[in-house]
Amino acid sequence: MSWIQEAELNPVERLCASILKVGPMPEHVAFIMDGNRRYAQKCRVERQQGHSQGFEKLAETLRWCLNLNIREVTVYAFSIENFKRSKEEVDGLMELARQKFTRLLEEQENLKKHGVCIRVLGNLTLLPVDIQELIAQAVLATQSYNKCFLNVCFAYTSRHEITSAVREMALGVEEGLLKPSDLSESLLSRCLYSSSSPDPDLLIRTSGEVRLSDFLLWQTSHSCLVFQPVLWPEYSFWNLCQAVLQYQVNHAALQKAKLLHEAACQRQQVEADLACVLEQMSTMGEIEGTECKQELILKYSREREERVSNFLQRLENKRRKFLTDLVQGSSPFLHV
Repeated sequence: MSWIQEAELNPVERLCASILKVGPMPEHVAFIMDGNRRYAQKCRVERQQGHSQGFEKLAETLRWCLNLNIREVTVYAFSIENFKRSKEEVDGLMELARQKFTRLLEEQENLKKHGVCIRVLGNLTLLPVDIQELIAQAVLATQSYNKCFLNVCFAYTSRHEITSAVREMALGVEEGLLKPSDLSESLLSRCLYSSSSPDPDLLIRTSGEVRLSDFLLWQTSHSCLVFQPVLWPEYSFWNLCQAVLQYQVNHAALQKAKLLHEAACQRQQVEADLACVLEQMSTMGEIEGTECKQELILKYSREREERVSNFLQRLENKRRKFLTDLVQGSSPFLHV
């Protein structure tokens, strides 16, 4: 099955979508696609068939999201913890990934038509090399598209992502690209695998489980969390509409909390810059005048922003080089 389906909504679905779009709509929705194995057990079919049905439901859900003007979707496709499952199941999931990423590469015209940018977030070095290469080709081939975005979390956990971001910042300090005082919550966010995306507005988990399972823990602190009992392969357009409606009910409170948090982060950065400037002034001797102090603060702020910008550019180049080397067949090890 194609990653992007061409079918349109039926008249009743179109009417419902039109009504929903009168209210505030989430721009970024994340899915924990849970319930494939229970669906297989329920239908008395092999687990692999359940996972295949789950992918087909993903393709259908992406179509619904496009029709609802949801421009970005992030899905939890494979956790690092899933490697602990039976060898037979893990091998089956890897084979399914080979098939689907190969199919994606065959759908270049369809992806270009819809402007779909594919990103894969996770520790790709844990995957078989041939799958790494397929992923790299898919990511690089669609990197310039910007109408809508599909982020596939594969060989991913949030704790690993955060640990990787902290490690990158520590390396930046060690190499002299950053000062210890440059480290902040904002910088950590910009070092995450998901740094190219806004935080999800809405996170949906199916199957009735009420937990995040180490998925986007950092990014969902101000997201609307919706837990639905339906198994993922049985997910429907109406389940998605229900989740969007729940987001709309909570939208005002979520936006308020997000704005308060952003303001608090800005204050913390101003206070941190001021503390660094005062420390510098204590070693320079007495400096007269408020204007002089303000000039020092502005100068320090510009220097910090330049250091951070150079560091982030180097990190982005490092990650892009990993992908381009894979496409060229070199497959070097990237420490993440």
